[in-house]
Amino acid sequence: MTTGKINVSVENIFPLIKKFLYSDHEIFLRELVSNATDATLKLKHLANIGEAKVEYGNPIIEVKIDKEGKKLHIIDQGLGMTADEVEKYINQVAFSGAEEFLEKYKDSAKDSGIIGHFGLGFYSAFMVAEKVEIITKSFKDEPAAHWTCDGSPEFTLEPSDKTSRGTEIILHVAEDSLEFLEEGKIAGLLQKYNKFMPVPIKFGTRTEKIEQKKGEFVESEDKDETFKSVEVDNIINNPNPAWTKQPTELSEEDYKDFYRELYPMQFEEPLFNIHLNVDYPFNLTGILYFPKMTGDLQIQKDKIQLYQNQVYVTDNVEGIVPEFLTMLKGVIDSPDIPLNVSRSYLQADGAVKKISNYITRKVADKLKSLFSENREDFEKKWNDIKIVLEYGMLSEPKFYEKAGAFTLYPTVDYQYFTLDELKEKIKDNQTDKDGKLVVLYASNKDAQHSYIEEAKTKGYEVLILDSPIISHLIQKLEADNENLTFTRVDSDHINNLIKKDEETISKLSDEEKEKLKTELETIISDKKYAVQLEALDSQSAPFSITQPEFLRRMKEMSQTGGGGMFGMGNMPEMYNLVVNTNHELASSILNSTDKSHQQALVKQALDLAKLSQNLLKGEELTAFVKRSYELIK
Repeated sequence: MTTGKINVSVENIFPLIKKFLYSDHEIFLRELVSNATDATLKLKHLANIGEAKVEYGNPIIEVKIDKEGKKLHIIDQGLGMTADEVEKYINQVAFSGAEEFLEKYKDSAKDSGIIGHFGLGFYSAFMVAEKVEIITKSFKDEPAAHWTCDGSPEFTLEPSDKTSRGTEIILHVAEDSLEFLEEGKIAGLLQKYNKFMPVPIKFGTRTEKIEQKKGEFVESEDKDETFKSVEVDNIINNPNPAWTKQPTELSEEDYKDFYRELYPMQFEEPLFNIHLNVDYPFNLTGILYFPKMTGDLQIQKDKIQLYQNQVYVTDNVEGIVPEFLTMLKGVIDSPDIPLNVSRSYLQADGAVKKISNYITRKVADKLKSLFSENREDFEKKWNDIKIVLEYGMLSEPKFYEKAGAFTLYPTVDYQYFTLDELKEKIKDNQTDKDGKLVVLYASNKDAQHSYIEEAKTKGYEVLILDSPIISHLIQKLEADNENLTFTRVDSDHINNLIKKDEETISKLSDEEKEKLKTELETIISDKKYAVQLEALDSQSAPFSITQPEFLRRMKEMSQTGGGGMFGMGNMPEMYNLVVNTNHELASSILNSTDKSHQQALVKQALDLAKLSQNLLKGEELTAFVKRSYELIK
């Protein structure tokens, strides 16, 4: 038997490991199962190139709980270790066996799927164990070895009577970590971290009914019973997930099945998927899904899972996936993403930026192809994906450059235009006094219905743009299109539109208009309403309320900016009261000699205008309803 001290540069590394090195104790299981996977894949590679004269077979990794003995076992059928290799790889902390293996066989091993860090990762076992044993037998014809350490720098290494190839790690679970002896806990961790590991993982058994062979006897009251119950290995992972395959190998149903496997509690089907597969200048595979989106930018986040060689790392992919795509779902797997020792936090570098740019380009190309191949179907899905695309246009310049080809602008009548198509559509009928094209839009079809109808009677196209970030996007579009301006349909800017061959002349003289304005400003005490007299069509509303476009837009941007980049503080409430001088009500107010009647007319008309803008609330609304009933009487 050999005894000795582990070769470490500090007096006792184990408290350091337990308290500081790993941010989350539960990842010990991920590390140990990853090591077992490494050992198995290494053996497969060596067998394939003829260096291991063994039958590879169909190895599995087994995780077993001994609750009574307070032990947790991780058993593999991989290449195992000799006593010398235990000395080298276990006693010399952080000397990575996988790195040495890859260096030695770098040309032939690049596609072998080695995960990588047998060494420091093994010591994560001491986060939950007071003692750890390794019983291992190499694929080479050498004696088995038994290593034991109780969490101090002291270890023992002696021969073992193990006869089968592979390694068994036994964790004697500490009193403060007994939760890791619960089946539900371990099953949950294996599902979280090892669900798609490339080697089958057994955890317990399950009962299956299989057809019995002729002549077999099964204890059953039903003598015609044709099935029997048997115990079979419970394999808890899928070693060949969809993203490891080529797109040509998968049908649309395969993609949907994998989505259900990733999100078993998600009942809605994804709208479409994007298969990522690149091996130069970096390695990355994955499948991204566009789910149906809500208007909430936050609720969808953290649904993409990051893997490294099929080992789960995190669902926080910011910095790898462009921020606007973090609202998607799916999987990304890349060995080229740098991770810290616990594989829990990402460190940005040049490779990560290239990966982010690649994903942006791939998503843009997929959207363009969907638009080009089946525009009708793309239009049907627009409302469910628009929030992602609009966010991408705002946040990613490279995406913005491509997005013009497939970003749609729907009208209130459900026609869809690209921006170029829209410009062509409105160029003869929607220009302002400065010669700019004016894009009219509504943000709420029901609340702004009367304004929409008014615009439509004049032959204007009105878009429906109702996402929470539309004000920000409009700013960007206007900055990049010098001859274009966006105006909400209830905005004061709508009065700047001019229609060819049409000019409306006021029925009131300048003197009458001045008198009318004075009367209105005297009666209307609320200073947030600025009275404006306009000569409109006699069929247009007598009073209407518009909002100053600039102030309204800045207020919206302040609200959606959350006080950050677009935060503007509290914007003032300001409105324009537009009075149609060609409506008979304007003349009635002007010519009324009964001051109380005049005030009643103004009050009722103003409240009706407020009602159309959802500005009539509380006491004002109650008074309006009461006054309206009096008028009916």
